[in-house]
Amino acid sequence: MAVISVKASPAKRFFVDMLTRDIELEDAILDLLDNCVDGAIRTINGKPESLDGPYSGFWAKVTLADDRFIIEDNCGGIDQGLAANYAFRMGRPDAERDKDIPTVGMYGIGMKRAMFKMGYKSEVVSRVSDNEGFVVRIPRKWMEDDNKWDLELETNGIDIASRGTRISVQELRDGVSRQFSDDTGFVKSLRDAVSAYYGYIIAKGFHVEINGVPVQPIRVNFMSDERGLEGGEALAPFAFRTNFDGVDVSVTVGLYTPLGNNEDDDPAAPKPSVDKAGWTIICNDRVVLYADKTRATGWGDANVPAYHPQFVSIAGVVIFNSKDAKKLPVTTTKRGVEGNSELYLAVKNVMRDGLKQFTDFTNKWKSPSEERAAAMRGATSSYLAQDIGEHVDPGQWKSNPGELKGQLFKPKLPKPKDIDPVRSIQFARQLKEINEIKEYFDDKAMSNSQVGTKCFEYVLERARK
Repeated sequence: MAVISVKASPAKRFFVDMLTRDIELEDAILDLLDNCVDGAIRTINGKPESLDGPYSGFWAKVTLADDRFIIEDNCGGIDQGLAANYAFRMGRPDAERDKDIPTVGMYGIGMKRAMFKMGYKSEVVSRVSDNEGFVVRIPRKWMEDDNKWDLELETNGIDIASRGTRISVQELRDGVSRQFSDDTGFVKSLRDAVSAYYGYIIAKGFHVEINGVPVQPIRVNFMSDERGLEGGEALAPFAFRTNFDGVDVSVTVGLYTPLGNNEDDDPAAPKPSVDKAGWTIICNDRVVLYADKTRATGWGDANVPAYHPQFVSIAGVVIFNSKDAKKLPVTTTKRGVEGNSELYLAVKNVMRDGLKQFTDFTNKWKSPSEERAAAMRGATSSYLAQDIGEHVDPGQWKSNPGELKGQLFKPKLPKPKDIDPVRSIQFARQLKEINEIKEYFDDKAMSNSQVGTKCFEYVLERARK
């Protein structure tokens, strides 16, 4: 009986299209930035931490234009052996690589997927020492040739001075070229994403530039009153910490800004922002979910109310750290949480408990009053999530009664008195009429809320006569 060989190798165009279809352009670029950070982690692994932060001295620079994309770093580079045998393969064959280093890369597709997503011609230049480096070029014709999968690695023409990597993409796809021209606001959106998703790493010393402009980090500081952290009835965040199967976990939720701030309040006071409210989830220093307000993080789930603007002062941070990236509850794009993860489902129960405590607290203090202001006054937005555990009185940690064992700190939040409760009065009038009232009281500097209060006091005084 004759045996005929049947071709089963993938068509390259189909493979590339499928690889890039399910990732957004912004996420593809962030994948490359993840690789820079992973390189820095490999470089500093086992070395003493810098006084300025573990990532101090490391940088990544991104350039976007309508005819090219470039990302370059000084994060250690890729050695020739790794480049020749692993780095350019479509998927990671060395599952044990980085098993003892807290990176987030697992599948070995991020660099290739990002390059293919953006354009048809790419070049990777890397240097690991004065004597070792390489250049790999991916021309357009390689993309169109199903029979040629191998690439050529050259060891001359290494035109970068630092121990690092430069990836450049040219012959951009049409849609990518338009977005990089910045007519669509893509560059600003990318900058905002880097500020949020890499805020914790940047704060630890890592430097990121986009088109020559440094990116500033966005971080959440929790309001804490020292009396609350010591077990007294005062404002402090809810906190939980544990280790589950080699993964260190911490959960923090609370207020990041006082309740009740609006446009008429003290302009110097911190203002709530919908961009900071909600849950932020961090895996090995990388933010994988930012300011989420959906059922994915417990909002509107079980006995927790759905997100509402009245909860805009509430934020939570969950931190997962592990040297085995496969144990982290992160999706393949590294921009989402694996909702079916056993670990994440158990942690989500803790998240809901903490969230419910602060939605209840917010509901109890809905109405503005001097009592509410006093409850806020003793707390300052001074602690990051990773620092809260150091400031909680050791005697206040309790064993978590839930399925996920660990240490729990549940603050004794202040409660409003029920005697003669304060209620809000709101109404709208034309600006011209409001200004007439200000002139009547001979105080043009009054805020709109002060005008309302003055009018009420004026009428109340006459009503009591």
